[in-house]
Amino acid sequence: MSVRDLTVLGSASAVPTRSRNHNGYLLRWDGHGVLFDPGEGTQRQMTHAGLSANDVTWICVTHFHGDHCLGVPGIVQRIARDGVAHPVDAAFPASGRPYWERLRHATAFRDTDVIRERPVSGERMALDTGDAPFSLVARRLSHPVEAYGYRLEEPDGVTMLPDELAARGVRGPLIRRLQEDGRVTTPAGRTVTLDECSVTRPGQKVAFVMDTRLCDGVRELAAGTDMLVIESTFLGEDAALAAEYGHLTAAQAGAVAAEAGVGRLVLTHFSERYPAADEHRFADEASAAFGGDITLVRDLDRIPLPPRRLT
Repeated sequence: MSVRDLTVLGSASAVPTRSRNHNGYLLRWDGHGVLFDPGEGTQRQMTHAGLSANDVTWICVTHFHGDHCLGVPGIVQRIARDGVAHPVDAAFPASGRPYWERLRHATAFRDTDVIRERPVSGERMALDTGDAPFSLVARRLSHPVEAYGYRLEEPDGVTMLPDELAARGVRGPLIRRLQEDGRVTTPAGRTVTLDECSVTRPGQKVAFVMDTRLCDGVRELAAGTDMLVIESTFLGEDAALAAEYGHLTAAQAGAVAAEAGVGRLVLTHFSERYPAADEHRFADEASAAFGGDITLVRDLDRIPLPPRRLT
């Protein structure tokens, strides 16, 4: 059975707290595992979550501020120590290669050759995902250092319409042939096309947006996604600080979700300046703009992708 869910390994911003680890998010998708922004402590959080290095097939770093990458050395060395045999692709901003190299080879250990570097550059870049059941695009964001968001998207499929098939005499093995060839001839001699008996089933889409101001990249990544994982570092009362430091408020995250037609909004990356008693305010501010499903994450939460959209 295929699994598609997000495990939250950490949800703090620059400074971890007693209840929130540095960033870390593992998106499991049909046997693949995309590890976003492994901050300090990610390796241990994976153990708490019942995950292993063998679950990771991609590492995607948005930028090289410490709370988004200080866990890279531990993850790399765990991949090596556990003898992970499959390729692990590593996407990161090309301009930050010196930081990547320092993190990748931070200490002495028996190295691994399974990690394949995929540096990203330009305003938008599609990454080669091979036989993975999704495409992966990196999009430039607006932050004091070069930063990218990521969008995963599976190809559209089709949903067969039983009534239409029956009305045209398409039964049994002819249904599979219709799906594969796009048209069949029934025993009665009638030619039937796939378009007559099916509707498009949109592929699922997930966007991961970390440190950024509002910009075109945020909107492009979020558009039409089933799940948007997005930073909401500040509350609205600190919007000026958010703009100064290159971050979003919860209200801005909610407005993005509403404009983009998001299925599920996942809020994370909370500043340590706010006490735990105020955390509900992030969801409150986001919900003022977005009337859909909102999840304000806790560390070690496991969040399923929403059900497929029918059209």
